[in-house]
Amino acid sequence: MNKFEIKDDFYLDDKRIKIISGGMHYFRILPEYWRDRLEKLKALGCNTVETYIPWNLHEKHKGAFDFSGMLDVAGYVKIAQELGLMVILRPSPYICGEWEFGGLPYWLLKEDGMKLRCMYEPYIQHLREYYKVLFEVIAPLQITKGGPVIFMQIENEYGYYGDDSAYMEFVKDLMIENGCEVPLVTADGPWGEAIEYGKAEGALPTGNFGSKGRAQFEVMRKKIGNKPLMCMEFWVGWFDYWGGEHNTGDLDGHLKDLDDLLSEGHVNIYMFEGGTNFGFMNGSNYYENLEPDVTSYDYDALLTEDGQITPKYKEFQKIIGKYQDLPEVDLSCSIKRKAYGAFEVTRTADLFHNLENLSEPVESLYPVCMEKLDQGYGYILYESNLPELKRLEKIRLWKANDRANIFLDGKPVLTLYDRELLSGHELENAVCSAGKLDILMENMGRVNFTPIMEEQRKGIDGGVQLNDRLHFGWTIYPLPLEDITNVDYSVCAKAGRPGFYECQFEVEEPADTFLDTEGWGKGVVFVNNFNIGRFWEIGPQKRLYVPAPLLKKGRNTLVIFETEGIVSDAIRFYETP
Repeated sequence: MNKFEIKDDFYLDDKRIKIISGGMHYFRILPEYWRDRLEKLKALGCNTVETYIPWNLHEKHKGAFDFSGMLDVAGYVKIAQELGLMVILRPSPYICGEWEFGGLPYWLLKEDGMKLRCMYEPYIQHLREYYKVLFEVIAPLQITKGGPVIFMQIENEYGYYGDDSAYMEFVKDLMIENGCEVPLVTADGPWGEAIEYGKAEGALPTGNFGSKGRAQFEVMRKKIGNKPLMCMEFWVGWFDYWGGEHNTGDLDGHLKDLDDLLSEGHVNIYMFEGGTNFGFMNGSNYYENLEPDVTSYDYDALLTEDGQITPKYKEFQKIIGKYQDLPEVDLSCSIKRKAYGAFEVTRTADLFHNLENLSEPVESLYPVCMEKLDQGYGYILYESNLPELKRLEKIRLWKANDRANIFLDGKPVLTLYDRELLSGHELENAVCSAGKLDILMENMGRVNFTPIMEEQRKGIDGGVQLNDRLHFGWTIYPLPLEDITNVDYSVCAKAGRPGFYECQFEVEEPADTFLDTEGWGKGVVFVNNFNIGRFWEIGPQKRLYVPAPLLKKGRNTLVIFETEGIVSDAIRFYETP
């Protein structure tokens, strides 16, 4: 039986070992490509792969667990083992990772008064129930049981969040109680008090940082004593948010830091490959303003979003080659990029005429947030008939997140975003003849960092104030858009209104490709009913990655859900992002 120990250094079967790891999240990559990416990781010179485990995917709805397909974490780990790689698991409950709600499930917020990441009993009970099921899957993967998992991480960057030391001890004990036999670590920023507040008794503190590697290790040495130094997240790039700039890393600086880190300790490159925030699973940050992350999690990583080897990869490989022999790896997958050209939109459908095809309406005296209706992601529409309303002069949404498209008699009158939702707005020429008000709310991705996470109910959690009074009497349409096959195309979409735009296109040979969103406003795209993610004309991302396994030889169907009614007459596929 293999044995991994943490003493003055890392030891595998009593032999000192240097961990050179790369971060890669199975849930951001289609399983058909796992082997290809892991082979490229091994060829880089890495001996280990690291991944988070997102609670909100594995228990998407309370009590409904899923470890299949893209969520087959055991399958991913076993491929790594077949390739001779060790594995580091970071099994939540919180992962950050620029992931929706930091990996926490939305349904925690259904409960009034929910407190996260502390010894609040309702939260703790949910975690107990999740870990019981999760560890039945991951415990057999440990090195003590013949698997490749050498250690696991407790929580994530807790020192940046709270100081409930009893909570960290509880999570540690809960992992052990459910079968964790390998050593445990924590991960926090080295500076300030983060390591102190994020520690757990008996767990090795590791550091997360992206520069000044030698100096960071010096700080850590003073705090952890004669224990191995490891950078758990060596940030070699950064993520992008809508309306921001595309981020790239400092290659020369990162090469020097990698050399310094490997000369003194151990490293996990974050990210080796970033992958994609498919569907509605991007996270957001919130400091001064809401900053939702884009669909691509390219991260300026060593592999591109679609797994292509970059010049950065080759430069990192040279540094790693100074510390261990680089293995000969025959890449078993042949992955092609292809530009399929342009295809016309074949038919369109108006959202308002499809509400009951896509949703089961809820009648309510007052607006209700997504979570209270057992909805996690996507959109939600609030509708009310106001025959007495002749003119809408002012509107205010109370306790509303994140973005609202407001319509009177089907005509767009106002779009509110982030802080704009918090104050009243005066409208000009908002005449209401039929007296029908629609408010389409979008969950742009729950914040994944800071205590504002507890305020992430989506849709409208308070009320709607029209002119000078709260309005009561609503029909609510949850629109998670998990299945759009029932869309009726008999009523065409209209300019300025939300709608669906379908395109049928032929493919002779499925290959990786990139959908250009130039000419479109805002929304999400479905390829053969798979949600490949969001687009927004403000950028910086302008093309969406379409992996070949989502395509099929012959006829394919692409549907764009466009919320602004800003459209092009065609869609275009390119071979580059």
